[in-house]
Amino acid sequence: MTGIHIHPSILSADFARLAEEIERVHTSDAIHVDVMDNHFVPNLTMGVPVVKAIRAATDKPLDIHLMIEDADRWAPDYADLGAESVTFHVEASKAPVRLARELRARDTKASMALKPATPIEPYMDMLTELDMILLMTVEPGFGGQSFLDVVLPKIRRARQAIEDAGVPIALQVDGGVAPDTIERAAEAGADVFVAGSAVYSAEDPAKAIDQLRALARNAQH
Repeated sequence: MTGIHIHPSILSADFARLAEEIERVHTSDAIHVDVMDNHFVPNLTMGVPVVKAIRAATDKPLDIHLMIEDADRWAPDYADLGAESVTFHVEASKAPVRLARELRARDTKASMALKPATPIEPYMDMLTELDMILLMTVEPGFGGQSFLDVVLPKIRRARQAIEDAGVPIALQVDGGVAPDTIERAAEAGADVFVAGSAVYSAEDPAKAIDQLRALARNAQH
């Protein structure tokens, strides 16, 4: 994965019209699907049956973000549905290296997410096991929150660690990504951006995605 990628979050979409809502973001690079269990985070969204229906409704790559407890048990099920990428929270995994390998064995990209207060340093030796790192730029659980600038130094440290390791890992940020924040995240080193409200609240979601991509590209040059 190279270049800037925009993954709109369907958490901000109309759940009664998901197939149509996915078509509205046809300029996206992938569809970000937030799975919440009302335990790991204080919200409940969708599970395997709905993700299976989404998979059948689109050829777009699916970027599954699991905000659930016991990720070691449940994450492989989402890989088996045909998702291109599955992200598990390191705070919810007892054996993250094993889980990452299980996901890759199912021909799915393995991604590890960290909450804002979770440091990246203890997991730097894991980089070769991962295809993407997701740094939350809000507390996970709800859409529409404001971007936390306190995470910017962690984004920079993660980017430096990726470059030092010489591995082709994507660095994703999720939370509060909008025209007034995406440039800061891109300058810090992020290259994959999850945007929910900024996309789906726009009059033209596809055009909003193009705008975000251009802003991020300009910030990296």
